[in-house]
Amino acid sequence: MTNTTYSYQLQPAKIRYEFFRLLPISLFVVAFGMAFGLAAVQKGLEPMQAVLMSTTVFAGASQFATLDMWGSQVAVLPLIAVVFAINSRHLLMGASLYPMLKDVAPAKRYAMLLLLTDANWAVSAQEYQNGRRNLEVIIGGGFVLWLAWIVGTLLGVYFGRLLQDPQSLGLDMVLGCFLLAMALGGNKSPRVLVAWLVAGLSSLAAYYWLPPHTHVVVGALAGGVVGYFWLEAKPQ
Repeated sequence: MTNTTYSYQLQPAKIRYEFFRLLPISLFVVAFGMAFGLAAVQKGLEPMQAVLMSTTVFAGASQFATLDMWGSQVAVLPLIAVVFAINSRHLLMGASLYPMLKDVAPAKRYAMLLLLTDANWAVSAQEYQNGRRNLEVIIGGGFVLWLAWIVGTLLGVYFGRLLQDPQSLGLDMVLGCFLLAMALGGNKSPRVLVAWLVAGLSSLAAYYWLPPHTHVVVGALAGGVVGYFWLEAKPQ
């Protein structure tokens, strides 16, 4: 038997720092949690059923898609297929974090990925491109976003009628702008810029011509193909 040494040691103080660092973006999550809570009770879910879904699933787009298919009879296999299609981007997100994740003990590694979201992944990936290793943001940032999603759902099921149209406040643009800022703050080599361009054009084409929710996966795969065939030059 060989003992495996995992070199990445999580820092509790940094986890707390990342919790408060992503606290502002969590306010946006609360607003859309309210929108989900309202939509859930309008679809016939009990308030605690909606809160339980947000607590255990923690996947906004997938939960909204689930509501579109909800009824007295639920087609389970199509529901599973839609949720998998929407969340399949997490396969690529997890793969992009593998250089850091491989240095964490498996139990901690898979536990922290339960809190992986677009926002905390973007921060971690951007810092890795700049030569810094930050998995604490997955835990601290993910935890504050998870709490915000649950709180938002709770508010939505009881007070959601006060915010029936969150898009009228422009809140739907917050996460998109945040992710764009993370992308622009990272490595700007020709290789990275071409990958972003190919990914963006591919996702736009898929958005207009392919089935719903596939544009995210198509864009990610297209950008990944560029990175696979255009390798970074190894340092001398």
